[in-house]
Amino acid sequence: MRKTVTISTSDREQLIDITDRVKAVVSKSSIQNGLVHIYAQGATAAIMIQENWDDSVQMDVVDLLRKLIPQGIWLHDRQDGNGDSHLKSGLVGPSETVPIIDGELGLSTWQNIFFCEFDGPRRERHITCTVLAVE
Repeated sequence: MRKTVTISTSDREQLIDITDRVKAVVSKSSIQNGLVHIYAQGATAAIMIQENWDDSVQMDVVDLLRKLIPQGIWLHDRQDGNGDSHLKSGLVGPSETVPIIDGELGLSTWQNIFFCEFDGPRRERHITCTVLAVE
């Protein structure tokens, strides 16, 4: 089963918790044991599994990436000013795969799935969730 989830973003750089949306896709699939692959469509977005307990971790991720990959110094900035966004999304990566165990996401207590926006705000961002059964 494959389903596209659409979200909007409000900041240039932010992490958005999409765990509940992915859970809904898995639940609708009725697959009890398998994998869900979560893929961010777009060259300036990414998917990350990260701590969900408080927002400081997500803010720290954004701050770290801003320090590692500052805005405005890359060759690609000559085209459209978002060279850093491409580098950040490439570093984090466009996808994650999570096991499905007894119909539930196989995340630990402190893990959630985050969509990483590096070139927002955007009215629409698309995330493809592909659910596969494993025997």
